[in-house]
Amino acid sequence: MTGFQVQAVDLSINYGNTVAVDRIGFTLEPGKIHGLLGRNGSGKTTLLSVLAGLRRPTTGRVLVDGVDPFENARVMAGTCLIRESGDLIATDRVGRVLDFAAALRPDWDADFAAQLIARFGLSLDKKASALSRGQRSALGVVLGLAARSPLTMLDEVYLGMDAPTRYAFYDELLADYVEHPRTIILSSHLIDEIERLFEGVLVLHEGRVLVNDDADAMRGRGASVTGPADVVDQFVATLIVDGVRALGAQRLGSTKQVSIFGDVDSDTRLQARALGLEIGSMPLQDLFVHLTDSGREILR
Repeated sequence: MTGFQVQAVDLSINYGNTVAVDRIGFTLEPGKIHGLLGRNGSGKTTLLSVLAGLRRPTTGRVLVDGVDPFENARVMAGTCLIRESGDLIATDRVGRVLDFAAALRPDWDADFAAQLIARFGLSLDKKASALSRGQRSALGVVLGLAARSPLTMLDEVYLGMDAPTRYAFYDELLADYVEHPRTIILSSHLIDEIERLFEGVLVLHEGRVLVNDDADAMRGRGASVTGPADVVDQFVATLIVDGVRALGAQRLGSTKQVSIFGDVDSDTRLQARALGLEIGSMPLQDLFVHLTDSGREILR
């Protein structure tokens, strides 16, 4: 199993007169972990619901493993969407929730589920209504990982966890993904914690695709230029002529730092050093913040 490929073609999703997703197109390669990033209201959850076959697009289409997922029994059986709410029946006990998942998921691994239940300290006899928010999140993680679905989508499912539990989840996800590759989409606001898992990054902004790129390539295109303010301004101006985007700036006294996004080659870095400037790397979270703050032209 290498996972399902995911595609969107001229996809729009409306809620009445509100446009949640606006004529987007992208391809997510199978067998990779993709980060789905965007500010609140950017369309992430709406997009995931369509990929999971829970609703139809308004216009355009999505393809999961080459076909429309809506009411497609094969694709829906191989697709698992776990939302932050958990979608649990309040009166069901944890053990019954697992039994129900096992009956629905053809790739379900009961031994792995039991391992995760023990790792997260969950009780099989406890009712869903009695679980804390963190426990509900942990149960969602168990359902998502143990399903081993060719397309696994986790929509902010780990927000209720404390930091040690979240890091345990990240470790379990990565270790199981190495042993059982599939397509995983992680929607998250905790970018600084989870970005190490990403192989691809899809950024939505105001319902449109801002970035769809390899994660390492995206990191490599973000940088900061630091030095005397006038020298930084002149240097960045030459980069903008070559297609690099200036995303934001900070200043402390005579020193200025400008965040940039674009292709900065080795010759450019040598020129910067010759001018007494420092070009540093930029964490993915900082790059995301700058890109979505700018709200400029759509990148492909």
